[in-house]
Amino acid sequence: MVSINAALANITVLDFSQVGAGPACGMLLGDLGAEVIKIEAPGGDIGRKLGPPWQEGESVVSMSFNRNKRSLVLDLKKPEARAVAERMAAAADVVLESFRPGVMDKLGVGYAALSAKFPRLVFCSVSAYGQDGPWRDKPGVDGIVQAVSGLMSQVGAEGSPPMKLQIPAADLVTAFLAATAVLAALRVRDATGRGQHLDMSLYNSALMLQQSAIASYLSSGELPARSGSAAPYSAPNEAYPTRDGWIMIAAYHEDRWSALCEVLGEEGLAARPEFATSPLRVANRGKLMQELSRLLAAKSTAEWQAALEAADVICGPIAGYDAVLASPQLAHNGAIVEMRHPKAGRVRTVGAALGDRDAQSRVHLPPPMIGEHSREVLAGFGFAPQEIDALFSSGAVR
Repeated sequence: MVSINAALANITVLDFSQVGAGPACGMLLGDLGAEVIKIEAPGGDIGRKLGPPWQEGESVVSMSFNRNKRSLVLDLKKPEARAVAERMAAAADVVLESFRPGVMDKLGVGYAALSAKFPRLVFCSVSAYGQDGPWRDKPGVDGIVQAVSGLMSQVGAEGSPPMKLQIPAADLVTAFLAATAVLAALRVRDATGRGQHLDMSLYNSALMLQQSAIASYLSSGELPARSGSAAPYSAPNEAYPTRDGWIMIAAYHEDRWSALCEVLGEEGLAARPEFATSPLRVANRGKLMQELSRLLAAKSTAEWQAALEAADVICGPIAGYDAVLASPQLAHNGAIVEMRHPKAGRVRTVGAALGDRDAQSRVHLPPPMIGEHSREVLAGFGFAPQEIDALFSSGAVR
């Protein structure tokens, strides 16, 4: 049986994207076995400048998005480089780019130009707000999109200032959706012989991330208040302080609510009218939080976790990354992969959880240095040695 990590072994991706969303999409395609060529400007992907932290001068953030790729430096301001890109597109299956809308067209390697010559090409554009519409030309990055999409209005406790998710949530969900769209477009291409232009925006992706919250607002017309760790649609379903830390408890189903009260030694709590159903507990969340916090403060997180799990009450400690990385489930899943980078040395990051436990097999190439594979890539695309030398001499390739 072919491993899922080799599912795209016959697919070639030209990845012109930078920073987060596009590179992470290209990385996922590479994890699935695609040949991904990271095409960079002479100064390199601007994501390489994101930091700290740095590892031997290399951006850890950038490396986390760029495994399983080879790097080619093209100066697309030069006609010779644009000719190289077009020649490579003739042999490619996917073009991935994240410039502002219209930039690839101005360079002569946009969807209209390439699809006219290579109709089987799947062209995926990643941008802040999409390829058309009133915000088409606005610049945008993850934090700005978290703001304007409403996501920041939902993060934090009641009365707190606006907060963003510290992870690049809009970038990453866009990457996952873009990779899914590319796979679907390749399936259509195989059936019809034609590729298509995929318009993937951080804005639409951030809206999709808020599916349930926006649906609730559309139904009720009521702007949701920030509720910290609490789920706005059920209770108890939030984090509570213990004697030595915090524990997240999801006991909103009636049988688990009763079991929680029994474990706490407060069976009468379940019988109180204001806590009789989950909607009533949501309406009286402040009072419920006060009662449960008082009771849970009596023991440690580990003690409560053992007792609650024995009663089949869903719970878990609030874990820092030190505890996460020490967890037996993470080890069992092979979630951390290791690479040897030519400059940064040993690099560890999260592997792609794509259904195959052989996590190490997902890394066949470490994140590339700028232009590390320029000659090798061009030779693989059929350029003769004298052509490659001429391209280097002209500065079109570096």
